[in-house]
Amino acid sequence: MEIPAEEAPVTGPVDALTPRQRRRAIAAATLGNGLEFYDFITYAFFAIQIGNTFFPSESPFLSLMGSLAAFGAGFITRPLGAAVLGTYADRHGRKPAMLVSMTMMGVGILLLALTPGYATIGYAAPVIAVLARLIQGFALGGEVGSATIYMMESSTPQRRGFTMSFQGASQAVAATIGSLVGLMLSLVMSEAELASYGWRIALLLGATIVPLALVIRHSLPETIHHADTAVVADDGWRSYLRPIVCGFLIIASGTIGSYIFTYMATYGQNTLKLSTTISFSGSVANNAIQIVAVMTGAILSDRFGRKAAMVLPQCLFALSVVPCFLWLTTQRDAFSFIGANLVLAGIGSFVYGAVYAAISESIPKAVRARVFALVYSIPVAVFGGTTQMVVTWILEVTGDPMSIAYYLTGVSLVGLGAMIAMRESAPVRIGTLVASPA
Repeated sequence: MEIPAEEAPVTGPVDALTPRQRRRAIAAATLGNGLEFYDFITYAFFAIQIGNTFFPSESPFLSLMGSLAAFGAGFITRPLGAAVLGTYADRHGRKPAMLVSMTMMGVGILLLALTPGYATIGYAAPVIAVLARLIQGFALGGEVGSATIYMMESSTPQRRGFTMSFQGASQAVAATIGSLVGLMLSLVMSEAELASYGWRIALLLGATIVPLALVIRHSLPETIHHADTAVVADDGWRSYLRPIVCGFLIIASGTIGSYIFTYMATYGQNTLKLSTTISFSGSVANNAIQIVAVMTGAILSDRFGRKAAMVLPQCLFALSVVPCFLWLTTQRDAFSFIGANLVLAGIGSFVYGAVYAAISESIPKAVRARVFALVYSIPVAVFGGTTQMVVTWILEVTGDPMSIAYYLTGVSLVGLGAMIAMRESAPVRIGTLVASPA
């Protein structure tokens, strides 16, 4: 009996790679992916300072909203980058697509970090800032598909979930480093210095590593060949519609949660009136725990299946949001703020050790980079680009610090429903696990 496309075992030229080549390929893809996310996410940690630089206003709320709107602009071009560079990766190779995305990200970050503020060049400043974010978004949209699928195809079936968890873990590493940089700068600089040039230093630190990442990626082996793309499934996209829809909803739910965690530095300062140091410490905590949680979830998903590693933790997360926010909004001190961040980020990130593998394993190889990139980038563009503005607006309108918790609980339940509907794809669970000669 023919195995449905969304449950079919995934094979490829991975056995042509030696264990050393495999480790090097995965490490290089992870480094580049983490670097691009560092450059993209660090903006959020300095939203207030960047807002004052490019979108000055007598109202701190309007200045912050202007900054968050520019942050959101970076999401508009992510689906376009996913479509263009994802198609390029499927037709011409994962490696050249990763090189293009890395180069574009370097250009975007330099443009943003080196552009003078509104006080110096007027309206040209916010225009250039938005343009830089559009370039970054296009690059990152293409990066996610090519780098994630490259990790998958460089792995063995037995360790596919663990290998692909480096995608989520590298994002968490990038966010952790970004928040640590913000914390260190807040300790050694005054508020005025941080607003004037401290945020530029944080962005430029990421740009300095781009040349090294390009050199490393250039030497990588390719994981897709012409024979892999010559035939596309006869049933077309309908044969893998379920993972597309479920993946869209899961990524949408996770994106809102992820950018709420990213927003916590701003939430701590703007809503809870905590110090910059405490607020950045909370961000460091929630990003650091995500690394451990994602990789632990991935290991368990390889052993017990993708659904078990997604559904149970997501249930626990949905039940934990309101109590944790009650704790931190009531106490409003360093212990509660950092503790609540640790608990929520740890539980909420656990599921993403399995999500990327669950979606990718259900998509034919010939279109995998493009489809995965779109399934990832479209909900990220819609919800990642608007989450922080929506949350800021909700907090402003309701005046209730707990409103963010109710919003997060609702979207986590949507993600839970999609995880339940997702079909199992782990080789160990569907009986397609074949030992690799390597």
